[in-house]
Amino acid sequence: MTSDFLIQGDTFTDERGTLRFVNNFDMSEVVRFYEILPKDEDLIRAWQGHQFEKKWFHCISGSFVINLVEIDNFENPSEHLTPKRIELSSQPPEILAVPNGYATGIKASVTGSILQVFSNFGLKESAADDHRYPLEKWSAKW
Repeated sequence: MTSDFLIQGDTFTDERGTLRFVNNFDMSEVVRFYEILPKDEDLIRAWQGHQFEKKWFHCISGSFVINLVEIDNFENPSEHLTPKRIELSSQPPEILAVPNGYATGIKASVTGSILQVFSNFGLKESAADDHRYPLEKWSAKW
């Protein structure tokens, strides 16, 4: 799925090796990052939403399915919201930019996948803006 949420990257290879880059990713809002290394490809981490925080996802290794849901009401979201399914892979390099107001669910597609996550909020701010919903809340294609 191509998406307005994706920031495309590229690679460059010469006799010294390969560079992977996403030069159009403006990191000026980023204040922290972390990595997610799922124990296996059966685990689904869903749903976590942020009313104000923005996130950017970068697949370092392997691939992931990431579902996004635009939340209509953070205290009592509709059960009829439709997730947007995005496949994110380490090749080609790209960044999935998730604006505030969304909940995300992630699932590794292959064992050994690594997902790097960037945020514009510190830990304390993020925890105050954390909204969790049960996996069954919305029907997503994993």
